[in-house]
Amino acid sequence: QVQLVESGGGLVQAGGSLRLSCAASGMIFRLNGMGWYRQAPGKQRDMVATITSGGSTNYADSVKGRFTISRDNAKNTVYLQMNSLKPEDTAVYYCNTRGPILGYWGQGTQVTVSS
Repeated sequence: QVQLVESGGGLVQAGGSLRLSCAASGMIFRLNGMGWYRQAPGKQRDMVATITSGGSTNYADSVKGRFTISRDNAKNTVYLQMNSLKPEDTAVYYCNTRGPILGYWGQGTQVTVSS
């Protein structure tokens, strides 16, 4: 059974930074592309960043140059370093595979950016 557990969210002022972590279990992590997604209140869940099994990355235009996705296969963990945060980054952040699988969604971690 695949489990993805997100952590690292919190309340931060605009311009600040946070580092999110997602610990995976129940899968052969190194073989899977992974992604971070977010959902703001009243909005759909959108892709933020993805990373392939080989380490190639892709970002939503809104976070390019501010966010960095990375992975540690030895720890079965994917990270999202978020810098220069803006109030519009406020959302619940989730991780999933690069092509998200419905049954893999976890509880997410709340990120709130105050102005």
